[in-house]
Amino acid sequence: MAKKRTRTRVSSKIDELPEALRVKVDVMLADTSNTYEYISQYLKQEGYEISKSSVGRYAMRSNTATQRLLEAQVQTEQLIRVVKDNPDADYTEAAIMLTMNGLVNKVATAEEEFQEMPLDKAGRLIASLSRTKVYKDRVRQDMKKKADIAFKEMETEMMKVIKNDPQSAEQLKDILTRAKERMMEDD
Repeated sequence: MAKKRTRTRVSSKIDELPEALRVKVDVMLADTSNTYEYISQYLKQEGYEISKSSVGRYAMRSNTATQRLLEAQVQTEQLIRVVKDNPDADYTEAAIMLTMNGLVNKVATAEEEFQEMPLDKAGRLIASLSRTKVYKDRVRQDMKKKADIAFKEMETEMMKVIKNDPQSAEQLKDILTRAKERMMEDD
């Protein structure tokens, strides 16, 4: 049986350079007029034999990490803006959306991890997702029942107040129906 390869942290020759020189390489990579070949030649002049391919792989890893940081920064700034504009709002939904976005990105890039996942663990994840869906549907159904009861009670009370005016009673009934429909709409 073939030996299963374990993932290790990626490290390159550039990661092992002295801090000042590695920062210089990062600055050179940020300037798109510098080619990988040029950076490789520069490093050779500094006494480090690093190929242009190694420089390219390092640049790709660095760009990916930088992109993730920039995306996180933008999301954080948006969340802060929402908090400032709506200090009394419930931010649970926003936090859930940010977390879900991160999880979806993780899942989208995790093909190899899914291939290696034991079948029993995959089954537990599927069961957990199913339970979450059932719970969400149950909560929605409970909210609908409670809204129906509340609107019927409110309608009964208001009808007592305006029972002598049939036109107002019919208008009130229409208003309550529209309000109930709006409340039950999916976002």
